[in-house]
Amino acid sequence: QVQLVESGGGSVQAGGSLRLSCAAPGYTNSERCMGWLRQAAGKEREKVATVYLGITYYSESVKGRFAISQDSAGNTVSLEMNSLKPEDSAMYYCASDSRLYGGCPPGSADFAYWGQGTQVTVSS
Repeated sequence: QVQLVESGGGSVQAGGSLRLSCAAPGYTNSERCMGWLRQAAGKEREKVATVYLGITYYSESVKGRFAISQDSAGNTVSLEMNSLKPEDSAMYYCASDSRLYGGCPPGSADFAYWGQGTQVTVSS
């Protein structure tokens, strides 16, 4: 079973920044799609950002404000979040696809492995 461990969530005022990290000990992710997804109370889970072989994707709601990165070993994926807004408040999940060189899953629910989530709260 692959374990993904998130860290870095917390509370911040609007306009502030947070950095989320996801570690996958003993699991090589450099050839798999890794992503950050979020779910706010009463809303569907949203795919925020993904990285696959250096190719990144961002949802329109975070484009230009968030940046996803992955270390060269593929063991850690980070999400730098800037200019945070109250609507960014949600539980953020790190997720990984199980396939090597398989691209990124099309839907938010299609990732094979998930972390437990880290809460991000942005106050106005």
